[in-house]
Amino acid sequence: MSFAPACAGVMHMPKRAAKPSRLTDVFFRHMVGNMRNGVLAIARDGAVVLVNDEACRLFDLPPGASLVGMPYGEVLHGHPDIVRVLGGAFDMVTLPNRAELRLRSTSTVIGYTLSLVRDEAGTTVGAALFFKDLTDVEQIEERERLRDRLAAVGEMAAVMAHEIKNPLAGIEVMAALLRRKTRDNPDAQTLVTEIINESKLANAIVQEVLAFVRPIRLQLFPTSVADALNSALTLVDGEAARGATAVTLHVPTDLPPVGGDYHQLTQVFANLLINAYQALAGRGHVHVTARLATTEEAGALVPGGQTAAPTVVVEVADNGPGVPADVADKIFNPFFTTKPKGSGLGLAIVRKIVDAHEGRIDMTTTDGRGTCFRVTLPVAPHQHGTHH
Repeated sequence: MSFAPACAGVMHMPKRAAKPSRLTDVFFRHMVGNMRNGVLAIARDGAVVLVNDEACRLFDLPPGASLVGMPYGEVLHGHPDIVRVLGGAFDMVTLPNRAELRLRSTSTVIGYTLSLVRDEAGTTVGAALFFKDLTDVEQIEERERLRDRLAAVGEMAAVMAHEIKNPLAGIEVMAALLRRKTRDNPDAQTLVTEIINESKLANAIVQEVLAFVRPIRLQLFPTSVADALNSALTLVDGEAARGATAVTLHVPTDLPPVGGDYHQLTQVFANLLINAYQALAGRGHVHVTARLATTEEAGALVPGGQTAAPTVVVEVADNGPGVPADVADKIFNPFFTTKPKGSGLGLAIVRKIVDAHEGRIDMTTTDGRGTCFRVTLPVAPHQHGTHH
């Protein structure tokens, strides 16, 4: 993985010309200031010499010019990990090259290279840290690892589902026969009814497992997100108890269609709405919004890590109790559930459908303040007609 210059260890300062060129100095400052990698340099005495714009953004610092001359420990007091790395720069035998570090202050993952700066006489005059934000790369790799785990779990689940399905059908048939023969026995009728209900529940879980392990086959058309959301609302109202939960829907009328499978996307939004209803337990508010994003900062997808592509961002947010941190990390894992009779496949299937659309789904949550699921989908290439 390439994330920082390979020239670790030593940087030599260029020999000083008799009359330094102002043009060269200005060019150097512009070049460093506009680098996509972060650069932070300190002098031997610990004073900051250079901080470019990317470093200021990543470390949430004021403009770099105002930091020059300040002790680096004071400038980076909110990032003890980086202070520790710079603090050992002049004592290490081998400096880190293309190392990775997760900042405890922000959970941002960076890749970095640390180099000593020497003058023309070979004297060490400072140190320079080159680094790059790897958070998006880490998320992509985690998704790939998740896909591998899902594939392995899926193969096992498919075999188990087929083996369980036939005995369940037999249990239901025999329980129905037993019900007919015990019509005059209320206690037996109650037990038989319970057997049938439990076997139906088990069969429903088996069906969900089969749906999860089957390959997603999409019928892609330019699809209206507004139509899919409205269909999801109608579908959910017939399947889940909303109670006094209020739902608001804000979708711009000029939102471009996405390249999607209308029925699969309806299932995605319906599942997210059901989760919100269950979290609110019949009270509270669900806010559904959709918007167009055209820049990476606004949330647009960046296919292949190149240029941001037009993206529709859909958010389903509730003001419920939120999701505990230990649960949030597992929320998309198959067979993980906090519900007494849940299969733990609902959100796993949602993620599988979104991934098949070359989109992304993320969740943010705050304890006691609610949860927001964000689905990002690429805008459809220009075609005539929209699937409703």
